[in-house]
Amino acid sequence: MSARATTRPGGRSARVQQSVHQAVRDLEAEVGRDALTVPLVAARAGVTPSTVYRRWGDLRELLSDVAVERLRPDAPPADRGSLRADLEAWTEQFAEEMSSTAGRTYIRDALLGDPEQGNAARCSDYAAEQLKVIGVRAAGRGEAVPDVETLLDVIVAPLMYRILFRPSDLSEAYVGRLVTAALGHTAPPPGT
Repeated sequence: MSARATTRPGGRSARVQQSVHQAVRDLEAEVGRDALTVPLVAARAGVTPSTVYRRWGDLRELLSDVAVERLRPDAPPADRGSLRADLEAWTEQFAEEMSSTAGRTYIRDALLGDPEQGNAARCSDYAAEQLKVIGVRAAGRGEAVPDVETLLDVIVAPLMYRILFRPSDLSEAYVGRLVTAALGHTAPPPGT
């Protein structure tokens, strides 16, 4: 079982996570990613290296955990007044953020240090939560809405493939085609 699965929210555990994550971010900016070591991060965070090893296992898992936190959305998706407009705005922003150099690095970190795929699931959950908000809003306006799994399959999955393996093929037109394809999978509006 992952050490993270047994940690309690709040208290010392939360403070350690916060200080270690901040140390990683600060040191990456100061000395570069290649110079990071667990002892260096631990010293900056004010904890022992054994604390970091016990909680994260190794540097890759620590970087993975930091990346997942960086990939967490800061705000709910924008309300543009219609399902299409909301999906287009969200998809364009998602594609832009994830395809940036930093975004691709965070995605790779989240996956590389994650033997149990828990971090990948957390990243997927972030996207699913955002798409659910869009869907609930649209359903409240009486619009037909594809289910979240369909949106993940038709919009997010192909975007992630392009972002990671074919970033030069990512365009606004491509993003628009994904949204159009997803809207072709809508369920009837509520109450019909």
